[in-house]
Amino acid sequence: MSILAVVWDVDDTLFDYTTADREGMRSYLTAEGLLDRFGTAEEGLARWREVTEEHWARFSAGGITFEDQRRDRVRAFLDREMADAEADDWLLRYHAHYEAAWSLFPDVLPVLDGLAASHRHAVLSNSSIHVQDHKLRALGVHDRFEVILCAAELGVSKPEAGAFLAACEALSLAPHQVAYVGDHPEIDGRGAADAGLLSVWIDRYGTATVELPSGRHRIVSLAELPAILGPDTRFGARSTFG
Repeated sequence: MSILAVVWDVDDTLFDYTTADREGMRSYLTAEGLLDRFGTAEEGLARWREVTEEHWARFSAGGITFEDQRRDRVRAFLDREMADAEADDWLLRYHAHYEAAWSLFPDVLPVLDGLAASHRHAVLSNSSIHVQDHKLRALGVHDRFEVILCAAELGVSKPEAGAFLAACEALSLAPHQVAYVGDHPEIDGRGAADAGLLSVWIDRYGTATVELPSGRHRIVSLAELPAILGPDTRFGARSTFG
């Protein structure tokens, strides 16, 4: 059966999150006079990523809301109690610096252009619609996707099969007709494969050290994706976009 649709992760797949996070944090710590607190921007960023992972795991497990995990990240990062409004204000100031560093990876637009006529496209992210809708609009690619689904609204997150199956259902396609492309070998790669989708892990930084299980693909550039989707479906299918 041909692959008819590609479902995409966003952060570090389409959007260069790692660079934006690093540059945004460096700029913000400097502007806020917080560099001395952490020693260097790199140490501050390492701490920010540590608390992000910790509190995202709590959200993914269903223990807190999406908004509360964001506020708790700020409290843990600064190591002090803060009212919700104060934490929200801190995040707003940080996001101004973070968003100034936003960009797509260079291989994104060429592959979206190349697959526009042959495949349908959707997004499945472990974030919220509020966050990713704004991000995709700011990056100029929102209209490339007919469906945008996020864990905060779905109530289930990757790597749970239910998240991937929700994307397939939204496209009215069976899992074996859908490819999923993401940057995490377990959350994206294993999760998609276990749900029955064609699993494509984009290993942008060449971190792979072992062979992937059968049925899972690894690429280092999105330029490799069309060959995996198959020559029979790369051209000629009618676009669903008007």
